[in-house]
Amino acid sequence: MPIKVGMVSLGCSKNLVDSERMLYKLKKHGYELVTEPGLADIAVVNTCGFIKSAKEEAIETILELAALKNDGSLKKIVITGCLTERYREEAAELFPEADAVIGIGNNKDIVDILNEVMAGERIVKFAPKLDAELTGERIISTLPFFSYLKIAEGCSNCCTYCAIPMIRGKFRSVPMEDVLAEARNLAENGVTELVVIAQDTSRYGEDLYGESKLPELLRELCKIDGLKWIRTLYCYPERITDELLDTIASEEKLVKYLEIPIQHCDGDILSRMNRWGDEQKLENLFCHIREKIPGVILRTTLITGFPGETEEQFNSLAEFVQRVRFDRLGCFPYSAEEGTKAADLPDQIDEETAAHRADIIMEQQLEVSCSNNQKLMDCELEAVVEGYDRFGECFFGRTAADAPDIDGKVFFTSENPLAIGDYVKIKITDTLDYDLIGEVIENESAE
Repeated sequence: MPIKVGMVSLGCSKNLVDSERMLYKLKKHGYELVTEPGLADIAVVNTCGFIKSAKEEAIETILELAALKNDGSLKKIVITGCLTERYREEAAELFPEADAVIGIGNNKDIVDILNEVMAGERIVKFAPKLDAELTGERIISTLPFFSYLKIAEGCSNCCTYCAIPMIRGKFRSVPMEDVLAEARNLAENGVTELVVIAQDTSRYGEDLYGESKLPELLRELCKIDGLKWIRTLYCYPERITDELLDTIASEEKLVKYLEIPIQHCDGDILSRMNRWGDEQKLENLFCHIREKIPGVILRTTLITGFPGETEEQFNSLAEFVQRVRFDRLGCFPYSAEEGTKAADLPDQIDEETAAHRADIIMEQQLEVSCSNNQKLMDCELEAVVEGYDRFGECFFGRTAADAPDIDGKVFFTSENPLAIGDYVKIKITDTLDYDLIGEVIENESAE
């Protein structure tokens, strides 16, 4: 009888790709994959260790699995990912219930590690982080019509608040031929939407080719048959070029959507973050992007409560957000991470103040989103079907303006049956905060 393995993948979509590669290896070597860790013999936890809340989630998950192990319903626990890579032997000591504690450089050997664990050994290994695989076969765990395409590992930007370079190592691009081969394979297996990801996609290719090759990569991806929507996340503002903007504007398959994390608008705070720009430069950039790509959806992320942030600087950020009117926005209170330069800065802001400031920004953004959604009343939009809500007795999905897992939904009725992955035209009839409500007027996939 095959040994059953359950994977718990925490954190970002980049981590999910790593999990999918491990799943492929395990299935190929005879392990049976199950969706619930409680039904497994072995649970593998691919942790996130980026910020405080992510670490807390990882610890809670591990403790829940430890309880299952104590009850006898789970035999073994394996922990990998950013948390273990960051804390290494300390993590191994903290979780004595874990039968293996490994670093990201060991994920490629996950089959051997599970074999050793099942033979009764306790494994604590930390291979060099640069050993982390950049390519490899995957079992897609998202909805079957979309997949993340990870084009680089690590980060070399060295923002003072961020531990990613310490955890994941320097930025290293996947060779373009390997990226395109993976994308073709995904398309051949029914993927119609690609979400291009890396810690900084706009830096893609600098280490291999001496300059950013993101525009060229996107143009090549557009040539792949079967792909309909190609979305690019995590472009840094200082690397937004006219070539990139012209490419997005001109290529039909490229979703007119850019996620550009700016973190703040105050020049002094950005300098202490080791980030680019100031209020005027950033406002000019977003005006330029909107001129080059009419109708573009702009998403950003912000941090409130960075050390030394004054009330005046926060108010400037709030006014900036009101003025620029981002289509999508996430705001997070600053989290002091040990080992980062920002954690040692003077004038640390208390957590309550930082959280309150983040709440204010998000309240503003809700007003912006509601206003933007009202403008869509009676409009006809294309959406992809993600499922059926039995409680609400309607289908749900996303328009091209919404990225998976982070943006809003559209809920809609249809007189005809629909399948997950169908692309439909919807007339918007109502709104609900960040979401839209409508009815299908045309089903492309049925034609």
